[in-house]
Amino acid sequence: MHRGLHGRAALFDVDPAGLVPRLVGLRPHQHRGHPLEHPGELPFVVLTGARGLGKSAVLAELRDAYKGHTPLALIDCAEDQFARPPDGRPAESWSPVAQALLVIAEQLAEPVTGAGRITFPRLMSGLVAVAAGGWGDADSERIRREVERILLLNESGSWISGFAGRWAGRVAAKVVAAATGTGPLVSGAIEATLESVAEGFTSRRHQKASVWYRTYPNAGGHAQRGLILLSGHFRAGGTSREHAERYLVRALLADLTEAYTGVLPRMQRLGRPLVLIDNTQSAPGPGLVEAVLRDRAEGVADQVAFIAARRGEAREELLSAVRRELPEVARRSDWAPDAAASSRALLVALPALSPDDTLHIVGAVCDGTPVPPQLPHATHRLTAGNPLGIVLLAESAAQNLPGSASLGDLLTADIQPGEDGPAVPAYQALLDRLVPAEHLDELTVLAAAHDHDSACALAAALLPDTFGPADVRALQTRLAEEGLPTVPGQFVGDPFVRTLLLLRLHLLDADHAFWRTAHETLIAHYPDPEHARYRLHHELALGVTESAVAHLRDTFPTLDTRTWLRTLRFVASAPYFHAHDAEGRDFTGRGDRRAAVALGRTDAGHQVPEGVDAVLHLRVRRLLQAVWQLTDPLVLPDPTVCQRLRFELEQLSNLRPAGNALLWRASRDWPAAALAGRPLDGPDDPDSTDDGPDDRSGEA
Repeated sequence: MHRGLHGRAALFDVDPAGLVPRLVGLRPHQHRGHPLEHPGELPFVVLTGARGLGKSAVLAELRDAYKGHTPLALIDCAEDQFARPPDGRPAESWSPVAQALLVIAEQLAEPVTGAGRITFPRLMSGLVAVAAGGWGDADSERIRREVERILLLNESGSWISGFAGRWAGRVAAKVVAAATGTGPLVSGAIEATLESVAEGFTSRRHQKASVWYRTYPNAGGHAQRGLILLSGHFRAGGTSREHAERYLVRALLADLTEAYTGVLPRMQRLGRPLVLIDNTQSAPGPGLVEAVLRDRAEGVADQVAFIAARRGEAREELLSAVRRELPEVARRSDWAPDAAASSRALLVALPALSPDDTLHIVGAVCDGTPVPPQLPHATHRLTAGNPLGIVLLAESAAQNLPGSASLGDLLTADIQPGEDGPAVPAYQALLDRLVPAEHLDELTVLAAAHDHDSACALAAALLPDTFGPADVRALQTRLAEEGLPTVPGQFVGDPFVRTLLLLRLHLLDADHAFWRTAHETLIAHYPDPEHARYRLHHELALGVTESAVAHLRDTFPTLDTRTWLRTLRFVASAPYFHAHDAEGRDFTGRGDRRAAVALGRTDAGHQVPEGVDAVLHLRVRRLLQAVWQLTDPLVLPDPTVCQRLRFELEQLSNLRPAGNALLWRASRDWPAAALAGRPLDGPDDPDSTDDGPDDRSGEA
């Protein structure tokens, strides 16, 4: 496996073999065969997950591992070439699926070790018939260009170099003659194509391919009629076009099967053809996947290894698919289809990377650049193992250390992601690739929300009037479809993406007016006592600490200990993106006063409210600031603050005999988790199974 790709050994391992070598029948980067796990029907593998998990990187690595060793093609369904027809070509004679088949076949045709080019006479004939449906008012030069590209799929080697060009000219001339004469244009083009196949190729294989369309429904055993019907169905659109596209996909697979038929091809060709399809949630992805799965379910066999990638989990589209986590397929897939077409798919969820993977990536990218020893752990905590986040943060560290002292500095510092691209802030480079670009502005505002109602309140205050409650729900659905987790109490469930969006919200304007308005809106949205934790969370985001300290102080003696600890964690998870002044208010300077408060350095100058327990008040104040800093995903954990956190929780455990076990456990677990870059999970009392009257809807 390529040393730059971490955490994906289950796909690429050689000994014992990972999933892809077992399906392709070849070892990666080698022209050496390997026994097939599924020698008969094989699964259509779909890699799933949210943006940034490295699906495209996996496909790129597979291309590099097998290119030149077995017929291979890689397409990205998100590319512009699949979004619209080329200039001058009418929509009725073009579709993303047809374009994808042409591009795939062009790549599969390339010679590989021990074997020459593969020809695609069946697919070629079908694509010409489709293209002919748009030649009614075309000039001869445009027809010639379109025909020549398609007919090149049937060139088998340099010995007939230029033949496709001459052939294209002949077809174009016949089409122009048909267009200016009285005969039907489409049938004229198809007749010219079939005649050229018969004249240009005399082998049994090509002659057999030229009559393959005799079996097209209602063709009556006539290949020309079958192609005319195919062209008409394609032009009709809707389900008729889908029917025609399925036959084009079948033609591609039949041509590939033909290339592997016979004694000599089997001896020359090691490994199955490999087709890689990225972003299959976009057209032409769904059409390609469905066509292959339906044919396989109906007994139309092929031996092509498909590895696709898509955002989200495809719960609705591939309802009966076999689902596996990546480690589960490391040695065997245990895939077996049933009667449903979608059961022919094997969905493999790509997991986040581990802390060790993060350590290795940061070390490799920052090779030669001294980094703080806790930076890899803090990076993993911030990104939750998102490979894209880890790599770009490591690149920012390599380009900006030692000047940038925190993850926040690394995110706001400029990086140059590509050799020729402009330098942009790291957080912006991440957002460009982690969220839908068309919804970036709306998500920036709604990232501060906790549910639909609070999101609607923010939309009313900060977004255009045209963005209403229905749009809020649609955006929530879009996030789920993208594969982002759904987390109670957070509109944007992924904590890394939410942090980036909130950082962008904070930096939208120089005086942070949008930031203040967003949090003031949510403070007003949660006036009721039962929603106090939300209100205090947003007050803390604006630097207002008094209310949070008072609430935690006053509820400590009476509130269930587990609930009190959860409230503390949620309130202290408020974002802290900028400096705060001596009064705790957000301002435009720099500096972080939380450590000073947590360590008790400001106790002497702090005025304790009258009539309260001063010792408890100051302890809760210090504790709040310590948890606020240590749970801040943008700050490297401070060992001194961790020690103070342990001490304060330990002292509080002496004041609550009923909750002593929970507070004591937190005093041990929380500092250790912070230093290791892990979330501060809630401690469990081993002597109790009762969670208490906790409203978990506000849990971070």
